[in-house]
Amino acid sequence: MRQSLPRVPKDRIAVLIGAKGATRRELEKAAGCKSIQIDSVTGDIEVEWSDIGDYDPVKALKLPDVIKAVGRGMAPNRAIQLLQDDWFFEMVDLRDHVGKRSNQQRRIRARIIGSEGKIRKMIEQHTNTEISIYKSTVVLVGDGAGLSSARQAIEMLASGSEHGTVIKHLERERRKSRLEARSIDYIEEKEDTNIESSEGFADLVPGLSDVVNRRGRRLKASQVDPENEEAVTEMMELSEDEEVSWEEE
Repeated sequence: MRQSLPRVPKDRIAVLIGAKGATRRELEKAAGCKSIQIDSVTGDIEVEWSDIGDYDPVKALKLPDVIKAVGRGMAPNRAIQLLQDDWFFEMVDLRDHVGKRSNQQRRIRARIIGSEGKIRKMIEQHTNTEISIYKSTVVLVGDGAGLSSARQAIEMLASGSEHGTVIKHLERERRKSRLEARSIDYIEEKEDTNIESSEGFADLVPGLSDVVNRRGRRLKASQVDPENEEAVTEMMELSEDEEVSWEEE
């Protein structure tokens, strides 16, 4: 089976291929496909898979996101993590927040990166995500909960929120996720205390205890297997306080 993947920008083709094709081979091995063909001029990509049933369909669905992440500036070894079942891809387009003005896009990119990359690193550490900023886009990869928090932080910065406000938001989200991780769902089974409570009450009323015992014997007798002769014989034996009386109608 052949699959066409998103075209990568020309300045990212060499990164995707790698030295002597090393990165391409690494992607082929991680995805479990036969081959990845990359046009070094146009950036078109085509993947050849084995027959149906001989490859992982989840990885086939995730590989386009891996290629897209590399094409948008992420290092291949970081983008490959997307092939994990619980890692996903998000992309924020800065043009949705500041329009097509290049100077405004540069300003937002600088705010997201921060001095010496501190803000980006802080967002990654708080959310356990990988972030790449390329031209007008911000690519994020990570697990579900962390990815959502990271996207919110990026959009807050792109909309003009202060760094301090964004960091406080991330800290609240991290505390919330820790509390949720510590919570344990459990099912409490109530013990059947009817018999015990009945016996306890029966001891307070003279003669009631004997009635309770007889009732228990009758209940037990009603559950005897008729095929079990020994059990039937035992059931038919009368206790000292029981008798059988016959009378005509």
